[in-house]
Amino acid sequence: MSQFLAPSFLQKSNIYEINIRQYSAEGTFNAFAEHLPRLRSMGIEILWLMPVHPIGRINRKGSLGSYYSISDHKGINPEFGNEQDFKSLIQKAHNLGFKVILDWVANHCSWDHVWTKSNPDFFLQKDGNFVSPFDWHDVIQLNHSNLAQQEEMKNCMAYWIREFDIDGFRADLAHLTPLLFWIDARKRFDKLKPGLIWLAESEDINYCEAFDITFTWRWMHLTEEVIKEKGSVDVLRQFLENENFPGLRLYFTSNHDENSWNGTEYDKYNGFAKALAVFSFLYPGSIPLIYSGQESANKKMLDFFDKDEINWNGFLLDSFYKELFEIRKCIGSTELKFLNLDGLLAWETKEMKVLINLSFEIKNYGTNSILPGEWLAIK
Repeated sequence: MSQFLAPSFLQKSNIYEINIRQYSAEGTFNAFAEHLPRLRSMGIEILWLMPVHPIGRINRKGSLGSYYSISDHKGINPEFGNEQDFKSLIQKAHNLGFKVILDWVANHCSWDHVWTKSNPDFFLQKDGNFVSPFDWHDVIQLNHSNLAQQEEMKNCMAYWIREFDIDGFRADLAHLTPLLFWIDARKRFDKLKPGLIWLAESEDINYCEAFDITFTWRWMHLTEEVIKEKGSVDVLRQFLENENFPGLRLYFTSNHDENSWNGTEYDKYNGFAKALAVFSFLYPGSIPLIYSGQESANKKMLDFFDKDEINWNGFLLDSFYKELFEIRKCIGSTELKFLNLDGLLAWETKEMKVLINLSFEIKNYGTNSILPGEWLAIK
C-alpha cells in the first residue's frame, strides 16, 4: 500500500522507548548515555526518544508538565541538558550502531508555544481564543488547513535531521494530522537522509501509505481482556488470522501511556507478561517494543508530569530479551501457518514453530509440557 520502501534492516529490528526524565536520578541525556553500552549488549537497535523539546508553562500539568505539551519545536528541554549534550548522545549512539528516532507532535502545541506570538493563525481559534483538542487542557489545537503552518512544521522536522542527524520519527497520534502532511514530509526527508524510520502511533490503515510501522493498540487491549477474563486463546488466533494490515506492526506489553495510566505489564497480564513479550518478538511481521525499565522488571507506574525515577532492579530481564533478540534474527519470512492447539497461541514458519501457553493449564506438545505463561521455539 505504501509508495515508499521501508529500510531493509527494519524487518528484524527492534525499538526501545526512552523516558529521559524518569530514567535516572539526574534525568538527563548525559546520564542516559551511560546506559548505551548495556542496551547495545542486550541487542537493542533503535532508540525512540520521547519528545526532547521545552515544555509549556501555561496550564501545565504537574510540576514538570507533559513531554507532549511543546513550546518550541526547535528547542531542547533544559531539564534534560543542552544542544551539545543532545548531539553528544546521538553521536555516541551512532558510534555503537544504534538508530535514533525522535517523537514528533504535529497536532498540538503548548499554550505558550513560540508560534502563539509569531503566528497565532497557525492555531484553531474560537471567538478569538485558542482551543484545546479533546480534554487535553495543557495544549492547543494546530490549524491543519493553514498551509504555512504545515510548511513550518516540516521545516522544524528537517532541522533535527540536518543539525542533529536523527534517523527518523515516531509520529504522535499520526492520524490527527492529515495524511498528505506525512506523505510530503517523507518525500522530502528521504532525500535529505535516505533510510529514515517512520513509525506511526495509529491504526488507521490509510496511514500505512506514509509509514513503515504502525501501532497495535487493538491487539494490546484484546490480550489484556482475554487474559483477565480467562478467555479462549481462539479469540486471539482469530483476530490475527482476520487482520490484514500492510507494513510492519509495533507490538508491545508496555509504553509510556500504558505504564502511567493503565498499569505495568505485571498489573495487566496476570503472570503472562513474558509470554506476550515472546509473541511481540517472534510473531512474523512484528517490530517488538521495550519501554524504559521493562528489562529491570519495573513494577511501578511512573508519574507522567513529575519526577518519579524507575525502580532499577539489577536488569533482571536483560538475558531474557537478549535471547529473544537472537531467536528473532532467525526469522526470515513473514508467511506463517497457525496451529490450532488447545490453549496455545502457536504458528510455524519455514524457520521454526512457536508455541505460547496463554491458558491457565499445563499443555503438552509431543514430549514437551508447557506451563501457563511458558513457551517453546522449535527450529
